Amino acid sequence: MRLQFLGATDTVTGSRTLVQEGGASVLVDCGLFQGWKQLRLRNWAPPPLQPAALDAVILTHAHIDHSGYLPLLVKNGFRGPIHCSAATADLCRILLPDSAHLLEEEADFANRHGTSKHQPALPLYTQQDVERCLRLLRPQPWDSPWQAAPGLQARLSPSGHMPGSSFVHLAGARTSILFSGDIGRPHDPVLRAPAVPPAAEHLVVESTYGDRLHARSDVLEELAAVVQRTAARGGVVVIPAFAVGRAQSLLHCLAQLRASGRIPALPVFLNSPMAAKANAVFLRHPDQLRLTPAESDAMAGVAEIVETPDASRALNARRGPMVIIAGSGMATGGRVVHHLKAFAPDRRNTILLAGFQAGGTRGAALAGGASTIRIHGEDIPVRAEVAMLGHLSAHADAAEILAWLRSLPQAPRTTFINHGEPSASDALRQRIERELHWRVHLPWYLEAIDLQAA
Repeated sequence: MRLQFLGATDTVTGSRTLVQEGGASVLVDCGLFQGWKQLRLRNWAPPPLQPAALDAVILTHAHIDHSGYLPLLVKNGFRGPIHCSAATADLCRILLPDSAHLLEEEADFANRHGTSKHQPALPLYTQQDVERCLRLLRPQPWDSPWQAAPGLQARLSPSGHMPGSSFVHLAGARTSILFSGDIGRPHDPVLRAPAVPPAAEHLVVESTYGDRLHARSDVLEELAAVVQRTAARGGVVVIPAFAVGRAQSLLHCLAQLRASGRIPALPVFLNSPMAAKANAVFLRHPDQLRLTPAESDAMAGVAEIVETPDASRALNARRGPMVIIAGSGMATGGRVVHHLKAFAPDRRNTILLAGFQAGGTRGAALAGGASTIRIHGEDIPVRAEVAMLGHLSAHADAAEILAWLRSLPQAPRTTFINHGEPSASDALRQRIERELHWRVHLPWYLEAIDLQAA
């Protein structure tokens, strides 16, 4: 068995790992690179593999950094099955069309306003590419092995990161490997805890929070305090949030705070039709949630859904107090960018960042205290309060990753660490070597490894 790391090395985006066994080739995850320009340019480069030669793709989950390159893979010749859990298939049918829409919208904006160096600016892929891609989805049940390719048996187990998120176990003739994808948290307010997957001789583990611990503070107290002080100023709380996972956690928290009277009865807007559709997927898979039926209904009903672009623009002219939740989680695109442009210059307002912000994103710039952010070719002043709500992250922190590793049925022969910034990946390497005494390797971009020698 041979591995090649085609993404998520020294970064938390672009997850793609090629697994080859005999004559079989399977790609585990197929994500977009995001953040720094030098990473995003990889999306436009010729793929470092032959898409038509792949037997299959297996997704750990539906987030764009794990699935967003699929339409381009299909555009470039891939015609095999895309295996994933049922909920991941449901969410890909929401996330991938939205990704294409944003790419087309950004290209159109650049052409109309002359903000691109390319004439004309073109989207990375289109809705038609997505439609061809979605026809290849093949949902698989959890904990039930199937033949992913000749000589490669696959199995999915719940990872607790979002509905449908999975650990991927691959077994070949002589060895086996487990991919963690993104590991969820044992005490997430909405999702059930990660499962203990089957044993494997090798492991690829994420390290998004490999160098830090989540705050142990009360997330409801923190969120209530932000809303209360912003409302007292007559301001607007703008929350960039991933439409799947983060938005639902925020809605659940706001519903609890409103029901208990801990925040004023101010309007809450969910400016993400995609998040509204994701709410429906959450409700279709209650076995993956901790919520009671009443709590699920409250989560879905606490906010007014903003459906149209005109209604979204109208919010920018509206006065606070109010809360706006809008995509995307790192403020890289989508409707939240227009809200930042409108509300960041006003000291009465608050920009609330509710999770990890990858380097090179607007969210990372805001978290780092930037006095301006670049939007549509303009430098927008940031006078609004910038607050962090890290406790809502759907990623396990360093201690939670170690606890999950200790729960594995056996120690792997080799542990490969990916999906993390360099400092986070190396910090996790040191902890695993020091505390578990496992053999660890940090792969580099495009590195190929023979597992028999690893």
